[in-house]
Amino acid sequence: MSNTTRMASIAALLGDPARANILTALMDGRALTAKELAFAAHVTPQTASGHLAQLTAASLLSAEKQGRHRYFRLASPLVGQMLESVMAVAGPEPTTPTTWRGGEALRTARTCYDHLAGRLGVALADSLTRTGHLALSQDGGELTERGHAFLCDFGAEPPPGKRVFCRPCLDWSERRPHIAGRLGAALATRCLDLKWIERQRDSRAVTITPAGTQGFTETFGIELTG
Repeated sequence: MSNTTRMASIAALLGDPARANILTALMDGRALTAKELAFAAHVTPQTASGHLAQLTAASLLSAEKQGRHRYFRLASPLVGQMLESVMAVAGPEPTTPTTWRGGEALRTARTCYDHLAGRLGVALADSLTRTGHLALSQDGGELTERGHAFLCDFGAEPPPGKRVFCRPCLDWSERRPHIAGRLGAALATRCLDLKWIERQRDSRAVTITPAGTQGFTETFGIELTG
């Protein structure tokens, strides 16, 4: 299969609203059951089963069986990056309660696969570059010596791995980059561990806690409310 044919095939899969809803529901990195994804897609379990088979065959999803249930998740961070990029190209939804699912909470702070996005994610990228801790370009990012020491002190030093260390990810609501890759994941994990943010049920939005409001201001110079 040629690259153009493959691209057209993936685009066709994304073009179905039910499949798009399934993929969007998994963008926070969680693994969900077929029943949960059928609910997210607003289709019957039988219909969802067909969609899940197509997405798995196309290597957009991976499946894992635990007990009586089969769990699905995005096959890789690259799939999450693709979805966020498509959202950025499509443009943000009108900010009306009936069309912007999650309201301003999604715009303020949310997860994009395993890293932080929205105003919070962009503000973190701005803070690290402004303070000289991170050199971020269109193609990737690299910590400075000061930045490495800063993240070690903060407890967010990315672990080694084959995944790209740092790359800019165009934020679909803010139209500016937030940080993805191992660095973005480490920052998100540390903020969760510190309880600066909390996941919202059935949503990619995260809540900035009172401890987070203070911590983001004192550590990164960021002033946002959840």
